[in-house]
Amino acid sequence: MRFGRRVPNSRRNPMLWCEMMRQPIRMLAAPLLAVPFALAMAAAAPAAAQDAITPGYWETTNQMISPLPSSKVERRCIKPADVAKFMQGPSNHIYTCTYPTREIGGGKIRLKGSCATKDGKPVPISGEGAFTGDTFRVDARIDTQLGGLSIPVRARTTAKRLGDTCPAETAAG
Repeated sequence: MRFGRRVPNSRRNPMLWCEMMRQPIRMLAAPLLAVPFALAMAAAAPAAAQDAITPGYWETTNQMISPLPSSKVERRCIKPADVAKFMQGPSNHIYTCTYPTREIGGGKIRLKGSCATKDGKPVPISGEGAFTGDTFRVDARIDTQLGGLSIPVRARTTAKRLGDTCPAETAAG
């Protein structure tokens, strides 16, 4: 006798075959119904997720996407005291940025404001992105002027957490 070939009663009685098939369907129904529930719970988890990144050793990639593509990668230590500054948007020793619109929470970030150099006039900037404890991404648009021409600049910052501890040379800075 071959495996799977013996179903003589079901050929004679189609109702018996239907009854035989109900048991495997019942056994599959519970796990199949659990899948949408598990997916719904997983989708709800990010909503309650993060309000900030996790301190540690991070690799940050700053890219200008257009008009002149370029990229810079740096690794740095983000201490607990530095998390809020990192999350509040770009600003450094070359330019100062203000963001009247700053929405950060639930794994999402939205910024809208302006940046200016010490001698320059403010340039509008906006950005949107997402983050978890270990990842960060913001896509930005800067509307700058050059010789009376409006030049839209697209930029992106992505970051990933490399670990809990920082190497000795970066932990001090």
